[in-house]
Formats: sequence, structure tokens, C-alpha cells
Amino acid sequence: MSESEQTTAPAQNRKPKRRRRKPRRRQSNWDLRQFQVPAVAGKWRFHDFDLPLPLMRAIHAQGFEYCTPIQAEALRQTLLGGDIVGKAQTGTGKTAAFLISVMAYFLEEPTPNGQKPGAPRALIIAPTRELALQIEKDAKALARFTQLNVASVVGGMDYQKQRESLGSKIDILVATPGRLLDFHQKRDIDLNEVEVLVLDEADRMLSMGFIPDVKRIIRYTPKKEERQTFLFSATFTEDILNLASQWTLDPAHVEIEVTVENQADIDQRVYLVSDDDKQRLLVNLLQQESFERVMVFGNRRDLVRKLDDLLKKAGVSAAMLSGDVPQNQRIKTLESFREGEIQVLVATDVAGRGIHIEDVSHVINYTLPEDPEDYVHRIGRTGRAGAKGVSISFVGEEDAFSLPEIERYINDKLPCVHPPEGML
Repeated sequence: MSESEQTTAPAQNRKPKRRRRKPRRRQSNWDLRQFQVPAVAGKWRFHDFDLPLPLMRAIHAQGFEYCTPIQAEALRQTLLGGDIVGKAQTGTGKTAAFLISVMAYFLEEPTPNGQKPGAPRALIIAPTRELALQIEKDAKALARFTQLNVASVVGGMDYQKQRESLGSKIDILVATPGRLLDFHQKRDIDLNEVEVLVLDEADRMLSMGFIPDVKRIIRYTPKKEERQTFLFSATFTEDILNLASQWTLDPAHVEIEVTVENQADIDQRVYLVSDDDKQRLLVNLLQQESFERVMVFGNRRDLVRKLDDLLKKAGVSAAMLSGDVPQNQRIKTLESFREGEIQVLVATDVAGRGIHIEDVSHVINYTLPEDPEDYVHRIGRTGRAGAKGVSISFVGEEDAFSLPEIERYINDKLPCVHPPEGML
């Protein structure tokens, strides 16, 4: 890989937001000799970006070796100080892409003298509590060998506890829009010192009606010429591109297509079954097959509740995740599922995007989603990081109308078969 391939010139007539400096190496018993990743044609390694040693140590501890496409494309731009508008679905590694860039910058550029408590250097805005808390968790994992401080402010959580966390120096603040505005109005948060602004899942913020709040928040940060801005979205609608033009300066556009062509490690199956037989098929599959960690998706909250009761009565270790579940319970449920204490998570599409759960072996679509894009997001929960995954969709009378639209969207014909013998 030539040097010219690994660098991109800054935009003309633009004062660079930051300059690359040679990383300061910390004294440590760990060095890059303990993190050997061979060069492979067509793949970028994290070694190719001359990242600070404490960050490389955390990347190694996370088990990362080669960059995903969005990580490689994003880091080539953001490490030079440029803005980026990225199109990528959940599960592509975009969270690590922006966190690594932010942390590399902060490790090379020390905290300014006189930084005030509650005045973050980086602000990451996410549309949902679950996504914000997941980003915070990922950030803390990547910052584990540094002195960088990470905090979050999200709705539905203990307000006073979050307020206390703002009483010290903050490098990275992850927030949902409403709670962030609450703290800002009470002057517990000062956004005048934000050097990097990240807007994650901008399309969801638009669909959930958060854009007026986000616009207010951005007005409290430095001008776009004085900060670095990353905007990520699963779709590039005209509205999203208009917002990107308002909030970013000469951004690089990076697109990782929202298709299942990127999900080559997912075995997609469609079982033709009557609506009356779906419950029996679900229970038998979960009781008889060796499914380790399963997500079952339903379109409605009442259906998810019904399936959760059904599985528990059948002796299946299950829990549900939907808008009906209190926030604290949702967080506990997700953690139990991640730790393997729960085998099956029954969920609405609130869990289909933005939540990172490792080692999901199977995704079952009890009902097909009404929006074909949600099908891609659902099955994207499995088959990650080179692991094999399986998605099974139950197609009954009510689902038959959705199947052709999904096949057109993914540009593929899904094999429709009857369930295995003995499952009904």
C-alpha cells in the first residue's frame, strides 16, 4: 500500500482543524510486538494509521485486527481533521471508527489548560438511550489504557447521578438530545469547548422528531469551521443531505451500502407456515435445535409480550425488549442477554438498530417487517465479525405481501421452504 494511498490532502483554502503529530509513547510493559497482524492485500489494518500506543493496546484487547470498510474509509479522512458524512448500517463498525479517531486526536493533543468541568471536548449525540449507553460502553473499552474520561447523559436514568458525573473533566460525552438540553439549560453542561461533534443515526433522529432539539444543541457548539463533525446515517435522504450540508464543512462522503450483500456470512431461510402454526414452530425450533443466542422479532408490542409469555411457559429462557419495558429493566435485560444468562430475546424493532450484541447465533422473524430496510437491520444482528449466522423468517398469510418487497430491496430471491420435519 503506497504512501499516497494512505493520505488525503486537506480541503483547499481551509485551515486544518488539527495537525498530525508523532504520537507520544507511554511507558508500558506492552508494545506493538504483542499485536502482530499480517498485511493482506485489499485490507487495512489499524497498524496502517500510526495510532497512539495506548489506543492500539485497547484495539488489541478488543480483538480487532483488520478495519471494516467504514472504519478504513472514515479513518483515512477523520485522522487528517476532515469532516465526514457516512452511510452505514448498524453492525458495520462505525462506532469504533469515530471513537478511534476522537481518541487518537485527544491522545496527541493534550487537554487544554483550564478545561472546565462539564465542558466536553467531544460530543456524541444518539437518538436512543440504548444506543447512547452502548457507545459509552464501547468508548470506555477503547479508553481503558488512557486517562480519557467518558460520561453519558440519557433520559430515563438517574438524573442526580448523571449530574454528579459532570462535576469533573470530561473528554467524551455521549448524550440523547432531550436530556442533554435539560443539563445545558441548568448550566451543568457547557458546549462552547466542543472540538469534535458526532451525530449518530441521523435518519432515526429525523424520524423520531429530534431534529429541532439537535439544531438547538448544535447552535450551542462552536461554528462548523471551528470543530470537526461526523454525521452517520443508514440512509441518505434529501433531508439528511440538507442537514449534513448545514452542519459539516467540505465533508468526505463515505457510503457502505445497506444491503445483505455485505452479510455473506448469514444463512437466510424462509419457512412457509400458516399463521396458526407459527407459535408451535417457534417453540419447537427453540427446544429442539441447538440455538445458542437468539433474537426473535415481532412487529407489535402486544405480539412481543405474547411470545415472551409463550416461551417462558414452554421452559425457554427468554425475555422481551420493547417500548413497554421500563428503561432500567431494558438495560438489565440486554446485559443478561449479552452475558448468556438469557437464551432468547424477543423484541420489536426498537432493538433492531443501534444495539451491539456479540455472538447472536440466530435471528427469527416471527413476522416480516413492514419496512424492507428493517429486514436488513434485523438480520444484521447475526453473522458479525466473520462468525456464521442464521436468519429464519416465518412467512404466513399476512406476511406474503411483504416478501416480494423485501426481495426487491435486497435484490435477491429468498429460498422459501417448508419447516423441517417434526417441527409442526
